[in-house]
Amino acid sequence: MATPAFEDIADTFAFLDDWEERYRHVIELGRAMPPMDPALQVPATKVEGCASQVWILPRIEDGRFDFQGDSDALIVRGLIAVLHALYSGLPVEQVAEVDAPAELARLGLDAHLSSQRSNGLRAMVQRIREQASAAAVG
Repeated sequence: MATPAFEDIADTFAFLDDWEERYRHVIELGRAMPPMDPALQVPATKVEGCASQVWILPRIEDGRFDFQGDSDALIVRGLIAVLHALYSGLPVEQVAEVDAPAELARLGLDAHLSSQRSNGLRAMVQRIREQASAAAVG
């Protein structure tokens, strides 16, 4: 149930030979993301449970989920870009149906991130799911 944007990332990862190249690709994805306005980097948008500073701000338009995100760490910013590809554009009701651990495992991220980064990634996924769920109800 992945989005076409996430499928593009998965295809690129399948093409890249080693984790170091994949790591660089994740960082490049983060660099390509538009920066989040520092005025939006406030406690209400901060994701707790991440070793780095992480902010996620949802946007719901015509019942579809989107978000802005940012981090002070390059690799985490790249992970936010991967999550954006995974969730952006989905109807809010479908966000909770995405099996994020399985989709991210397709990229091999689970095997190559530190436990702190993995915990932070789980916290970001949880925040996204909570925000989409609240939007679907509200």
